[in-house]
Amino acid sequence: MTEEKKYPMAFTAPEEDVVPLTLSMVGNLLAASRESPRKRMLQRLHKEDGELVHRMFNAFQPGTYVTPHRHLHPAKTETILAISGALLFVEFDDNGQFLRHTLLQPGTETFGVDVAPHVFHTFVALKPDTLIFEVKTGPYAQESDKNFPDWAPREGTEEADAYLLDLIKLLAERANAEAEALKERRDNEVPTN
Repeated sequence: MTEEKKYPMAFTAPEEDVVPLTLSMVGNLLAASRESPRKRMLQRLHKEDGELVHRMFNAFQPGTYVTPHRHLHPAKTETILAISGALLFVEFDDNGQFLRHTLLQPGTETFGVDVAPHVFHTFVALKPDTLIFEVKTGPYAQESDKNFPDWAPREGTEEADAYLLDLIKLLAERANAEAEALKERRDNEVPTN
């Protein structure tokens, strides 16, 4: 009988009062996300769950599923900055209908988002070793940190993989339609000389 390897969901915060944010720190985090069955890993920077501001790095690999959620009860704002790779920030209405997506990439016009508590959202990693820096209102309590809607399958369920695949297909269809519309507009422009 082989022993199943256990993977942490997050690394604890360093104990120092001043914590250098290093390439080694995030390199280790990205490596752990590659090994994790969840295909993601979190590096906490806040020391206690009761702190009023939570800071963390979150490493994603393509194929990770983040259950759509919001931070409404209690209300918590969230700011996400892309450090490496690329991901889509995806918004839904209260009934689970896709509203829009925002491409987040470092070094581009849109490298982050600031999210109100009532917005249902998820992330779709587009590139290996995608890394974000996240700041969220605390304190943290597992039972109330995220409000999960009934329309979204929970992480780890059989339905989650199919849901993620359907979401990726929808996003690809939307992107193709937008590209076709842009091409058509360009083809119909009258050159001015």
